[in-house]
Amino acid sequence: MTALTLSTAAVAGLRADAIVIGVAKGSASKPGGPVVAPGAEAVDQAYDGNLAGVLETLGASGAEGEVTKLPAPAGFKAPLVVAVGLGAQPGKDSGYAAEALRKAAGAAARALTGTKKAAFALPLTDAADAGAVAEGVLLGAYSFDAYKDQGDAKNGKSGKAPLAEAALLGGKPRDKAYKAAVERAVAVSEELNRARDLINTPPNDLNPEAFAAIAQAAAKEHGIKVQVLDEKALVKGGYGGILGVGAGSASGPRLVKLSYTSSKAKKHLALVGKGITYDSGGISLKPAGHNETMKCDMSGAAAVFAAVVAAARLGLEVNVTGWLALAENMPSGSATRPGDVLRMFSGKTVEVLNTDAEGRLVLADALWAASQEKPDAIVDVATLTGAMMLALGSRTFGIMANDDDFRAVVHEAAEEAGEPAWPMPLPDHLRKGMESATADIANMGERMGGGLVAGLFLREFVGEGITWAHLDIAGPAFNEGGPFGYTPKGGTGSAVRTLVRLAERAADGELS
Repeated sequence: MTALTLSTAAVAGLRADAIVIGVAKGSASKPGGPVVAPGAEAVDQAYDGNLAGVLETLGASGAEGEVTKLPAPAGFKAPLVVAVGLGAQPGKDSGYAAEALRKAAGAAARALTGTKKAAFALPLTDAADAGAVAEGVLLGAYSFDAYKDQGDAKNGKSGKAPLAEAALLGGKPRDKAYKAAVERAVAVSEELNRARDLINTPPNDLNPEAFAAIAQAAAKEHGIKVQVLDEKALVKGGYGGILGVGAGSASGPRLVKLSYTSSKAKKHLALVGKGITYDSGGISLKPAGHNETMKCDMSGAAAVFAAVVAAARLGLEVNVTGWLALAENMPSGSATRPGDVLRMFSGKTVEVLNTDAEGRLVLADALWAASQEKPDAIVDVATLTGAMMLALGSRTFGIMANDDDFRAVVHEAAEEAGEPAWPMPLPDHLRKGMESATADIANMGERMGGGLVAGLFLREFVGEGITWAHLDIAGPAFNEGGPFGYTPKGGTGSAVRTLVRLAERAADGELS
């Protein structure tokens, strides 16, 4: 991953391959042209105060994520200036929003792929700004090249490595707050990028057993207690939902429990992740065109895994337990059929009307398992429904909860982390559609409002009196379009930062 340093060096004399500066869109009094942002004063001065005019001539407007490259002025040791758009200028008495800095740093880091060192002269007003820029650089420089030829001169191939080093100018290397902000950015970004790697790994190399092994190794490294329930243990425990989903695969299911504890903790947060390492739909087979990205159906478990490890690395004063419900949903002679009835870990029976509504089945068992420890709150994360994508698009996840105040807390945590999210209701009248003549409940209900129906199903498996929220990340978990800001094509690591921020709030006594 990109190496980060805080620097007070003068930009002109800094040995680097590029200098990154920020530009904003013109104000109402000066529409159209870009405005040079704070942090780039020395660069602007070297252009005789006409840097904005030069950039405008090159077509720059300051729009969010826009990247413009130009030769560095005479006297600078770096040969290149990279101007990145910050979007609208902030108010007179306020600085740039953390997310604007994060996106700009990410866009610049992506544009500098193949570069050894870059100096980032973006506007920093405090340690939080430094943390945002650091996070943007580390997330924007991400690439997944494990399965690509990294360079073969004989055949004319040359893979470009991500940006190797970034110096954050204007940072204070001896200031505890600045150092802490960058250290937090490194821990969170490394774990988020680990989640991205897992999501991008082909399903022939990441089955439930392999995922569990990766979790075990990370737990050992970071002092996290881990327990893995294999097929025999799941049968003995009566985990009918996880077993039912995994019944059709040659790769057996797993339930992984990760426990990070702090001696100073006053709160216990449980996180539950959907980990379908590949989802064919089972007997209710997905149509052609809907299978190709289904390696991403374990994004919820990847997010939970990353958040627990990040909490441990940050030493948060809160107990965090992660539950990874891992299975592969495949069609075969042993697969669960539409019409089968499963007895869940809670003792409830579920009539399976559609085997492609499998995520709620593995989550139901894990939610009930998490409930047995009576945590202060449970949050589950899942690429659960296409209906949520229809409702909120490809960049926003939905938040449902059995407590409106807690739903608001989770939404605030998402906003603080810079992840687009939206509160969604759980209308009780939709519960009727899941009534079954055969079992306690069916795994399908009304088609309209399908994302809310799934949330209502999960609510049935949360222990009485336990505060719970459900994040449906089906839209933002996997980016099938082009990269933008600090978001790459492929696995995104959606919800990791929200979960970490929620854990931090829990440590500060702000869980409810």
